[in-house]
Amino acid sequence: MVSGMQVSQRTEINVEILRRDGSEAKPYRQHFRIPYRPGMNVISVLMEIQVNPVTADGKTVAPVVWDCSCLEEVCGACSMFICGRPRQACSALIDQLPDPIILEPLHKFPVVRDLVVDRQVMFDNLKRVKAWIHIDGTYPIGSGPRMNEKIREKMYAISKCMTCGCCLSVCPQVNDRSAFVGAAPIAQVRLFNAHPTGSYMKSERLDALLEDGGVAACGNAQNCVRACPKQVPLAESIADVGMQTTLRAAKRFLFG
Repeated sequence: MVSGMQVSQRTEINVEILRRDGSEAKPYRQHFRIPYRPGMNVISVLMEIQVNPVTADGKTVAPVVWDCSCLEEVCGACSMFICGRPRQACSALIDQLPDPIILEPLHKFPVVRDLVVDRQVMFDNLKRVKAWIHIDGTYPIGSGPRMNEKIREKMYAISKCMTCGCCLSVCPQVNDRSAFVGAAPIAQVRLFNAHPTGSYMKSERLDALLEDGGVAACGNAQNCVRACPKQVPLAESIADVGMQTTLRAAKRFLFG
């Protein structure tokens, strides 16, 4: 045995899942009991349930539905609430979780079924703020301008965003009564405004954030900072974009 290594005393894994048979169906909870194996993550537990969808009381049920893709915390597809915290199921190791393990779909997004949610509103808000670099033409136009190394280093931290939705799921300003776009789209505005080529659409992005639900709707709770699995500097980005929008608003007022 390697010195200092902790050996799990578990022989089985208790899992409680908040399920819903459809977007209009009433939610309910089911308890599953899975044989323990070293090195398991939440995805492997869900796969065990998929192979043998039998509850702890012996009832055969429909397999649990969830999303996943990369299995290495890059795509953000497997985001869900795990023991009360939004995170990725692929990087949530069973040995580091309490018993029972409680799984719920991401909050603030419409539930499609079980642990699958519709994150379309987040992607629509990314479109709203034009979170891309638009270049016309299908022929080579040569190399783009180089980015200052200090700026590149700062922007790299924002580029790690995987649109998982964790920041929106814990934000008190993201709700049915608010048009707030959330922290992730605001951070992407900062990223593309700092890009030498993308900056030519800076005014359009800032104008979008001056509308209802823009950066001024942020309540500065900073729940997003604690929830972000990639440590994207969200609070810093919101502050920076807030200053950019203030300057943009002043320019519009003075010069039209």
